[in-house]
Amino acid sequence: MSGQVTSDGILEMDLHKPHEMGGQGGSSNPEQLFAGAWGACYLGALGTIAEHEGADVSEATVNVHVTFNKDGNGFALSAELDVHIPGFTAEETQKLADKAHRVCPYSKATRGNVETRVTAV
Repeated sequence: MSGQVTSDGILEMDLHKPHEMGGQGGSSNPEQLFAGAWGACYLGALGTIAEHEGADVSEATVNVHVTFNKDGNGFALSAELDVHIPGFTAEETQKLADKAHRVCPYSKATRGNVETRVTAV
């Protein structure tokens, strides 16, 4: 892989395999891009869920880590979403995090295909 540009030209980047996978590194890889997009979508879902419940999650963060794994003769992805909402207990955060995971379009698209863990931190 090398230079990639979106159809509107707003996003332009080089993509390479990371060093850990025998690549040249030095740029983003598809797993990082997927994690970033999933995180943005997930925070939108979390905000919608919280708004319906009268909660303010405007300071919430999610750290999405997508891993590329060997799966027999092929490959598969796994993901970890670590959710933090300042001022909320771990239990309150986990409850909202799980609800957001059920409605987030990226979470829905990967359900049953990507092993995913969502954890309040």
